[in-house]
Parts: sequence; C-alpha cells; structure tokens
Amino acid sequence: MRKGKTSRLRKGLLVVAAASLLGSATTVAAVATPPGGTAASGSGNKALQRSLDSLVAQEKYPAAFAWVRKEGRTSSLVSGSARLGERVPVPHDGYVRAGSNTKTFTAVVVLQLVAEGRVVLDEPVETYLPGLVRGEGIDGRRITVRQLLQHTSGLPNYTEHIGLEDFAEVQHKFFQPHDLLHAALAHPAEFTPGTKWKYSNTNYLLAGLLIEKVTGRPVQEQITERVIRRAGLRHTSWPQPGDQTVPEPHAHGYARSSVENGEVVDATRMDPSWGGAAGQLISTPSDLAKFTRKLLDGKLLPAAQLAEMRKTVDAPLMPGWRYGLGLFSIPLSCGGVYWGHGGDIDGYETRGGATDDGRSAGLAVTALPGTFGDADKGAKAVMSAVDTAFCD
Repeated sequence: MRKGKTSRLRKGLLVVAAASLLGSATTVAAVATPPGGTAASGSGNKALQRSLDSLVAQEKYPAAFAWVRKEGRTSSLVSGSARLGERVPVPHDGYVRAGSNTKTFTAVVVLQLVAEGRVVLDEPVETYLPGLVRGEGIDGRRITVRQLLQHTSGLPNYTEHIGLEDFAEVQHKFFQPHDLLHAALAHPAEFTPGTKWKYSNTNYLLAGLLIEKVTGRPVQEQITERVIRRAGLRHTSWPQPGDQTVPEPHAHGYARSSVENGEVVDATRMDPSWGGAAGQLISTPSDLAKFTRKLLDGKLLPAAQLAEMRKTVDAPLMPGWRYGLGLFSIPLSCGGVYWGHGGDIDGYETRGGATDDGRSAGLAVTALPGTFGDADKGAKAVMSAVDTAFCD
C-alpha cells in the first residue's frame, strides 16, 4: 500500500541479506483439510504447492501460504518457516496484516451509504468534509467521492511523506488521521481530478473520514458492523489503538529497517495506525477470499452499487489491470479475470480474490518483495502463484 521511495521495493501493487538464514527454512506442510472444507487433490494443488515452495526457495520469502476454493473443494497449503532461520511450522491460513485490502472494506461502507441515500458518488468531497481538502492545486469542491474511491483524484499520497522508508523509525509510532492528511496536503496535486489514475492512500484516508462524518461513528466500528460481521468473517479485525500485535496463530513478518541497506528485522509487532482506512485491517487468506466472494455474490451491496464498484478504469501497474471503486480486475492466464485488491505492509504481502464463476483464493508471504531478493522478480512470482491458484 506504500508508494514513492518505497515503491522501488515492488513494482506490482504498491503497495522489498539474510539468505544464509533462509537456508535453514524448510517446506513444513503441504495440504490440510480446514474445518468444514475438503482438501483438494490433483495437478492443480501440486502446481500451487510448487509455486509456494519456489517463493521460499527461489525468492527467499521466509514463508508462503495459500487458501483456495474451487469446484466446492477447499485446500490450505503452506511452505517455509514461521520464523526466519528456524524450523517452525507455518500455521495453515495464519493471521496477517491485510494492508490495502482494507480499501475494499472502506469502499463497501461508502457504497452502502450511497445505497442509503446518505452519500452521492458524483457529489464533491466538499459536501461531506467542508473546508478540509485544500492545498496547492487541491480543492475538495472539484474532487468527487467517486474519484476518491477510484484513485483519480490527483491527491498526493501521504505515505510518501511520513518517513515509512525508515521502518525502524516508524515501527512503533502512532499516527493520527488528520496528521496524515496534513502531510499529504502540504504537497501539490499530482494532476487535475478525473484526468488520470494514480494510486494514493490519501483517497482512502479521506473516505474513512467521510464515513465518520456521515455516520457520526468511528470508521473501524462501521467497517466491523457493516462488513466484517455481515460477511461472517471470524478472523478479520481492526486493531484497537495501541495494539501492535498480530493474533495467533501467525507466521512472523520481516522487513528492512530502512530502504537503503537496512538490516532485516522482525516486523510482526508494529503500530499500524498509519494505515487507517487505507490499510489497517488484520485478516487471513481465507477470510480475504471469502470477503470478495460475498461481495461478488451480492451479499454486501445492492446490485446498483455493486455495478458501480465494478466500473473500471485502466490501472497501469501491470498489463491488463483495471481499477473500479476499491477493487482491482486482474487478468488470468486461463482466461477471464479475478476481482480483489491485495495489500503491502511491512512484514506481509497479500494477494487474491474471487472470480465470477465461483473460484476464490488468498495468498500471503511474510515479507515485501525486495526484502530478500529482487523486488520486481519477487512481486511477479507472487502474482504468478496467485494465477496458479485460480487456473491450475
């Protein structure tokens, strides 16, 4: 979910030494049957296991794990070690920081408010947050709610301006939403609203503030009640202020202490407040996949608002990628697309989603691309593994 200096660490969504330590990690498990599911078998499952093993052996991620549901069968696969340099089993479908997957949850709440007649997509942000969005070339009277959710607002990205490139300095730092907004608005607009697409976490920071203004309630409460509970996601939560932990079971996440030649550190324990409505949630691969499934099946939004969410524009991050309202459309090698988001936050990268024909998949690795190897190669390898989950 981070851009700017940190975008050098991964070319794909955003949202990067110790190779000798990785040598002691091992593939700990293959396929398990989760409660209520049936372990899948056949070439596809084997192909995905090989992809996960390659993420560990070739790309040097400490751990990789995936959850997949196809043709009524569910499988959970893992590879690597839950702790760097040790032989610790990776928990199946363990908890992760979900990063920018949070944006889809935020977008759903905004669209629910649209359905309730409390928000209008093509109304200016000024209507809901009067006088708040001002800066050099920036005017909330000329930016619509749709442009926030679509990343076509031209707003500068606050994550480029709060020191995230020095992870050791911000790992345990608490951020207030209005301080994050101030950091963004101190910089000029990237472009005239509606003329281009460019990913900016500031859009979803403002979407969260809009939710709070319209409902009179905290955004974390609205996401929890309107989305997490309604979708029956038992392993998804918004960390409370001051909570720097990831629930058990989890594999530890790792990051570099700084972008420039920083040592690898354990990033599992951190303050995620800088993520907010753009990236604060904790979840599991299965919950993230199930969430997208519920969304596409019309369980969270009326048909009209779901249709608006699926109206996409070109998102030039990778060939064929398109972006709706808090939702990517990503092409598959076997034809068609899957819908989802993905998230990058220090310690964890998550990818996956669901297809219109019923397939669902979630995948996670315990470092950002570039932490242990080449960032572009590592990012593409993760996306290839997701493609395998859907296609093989």
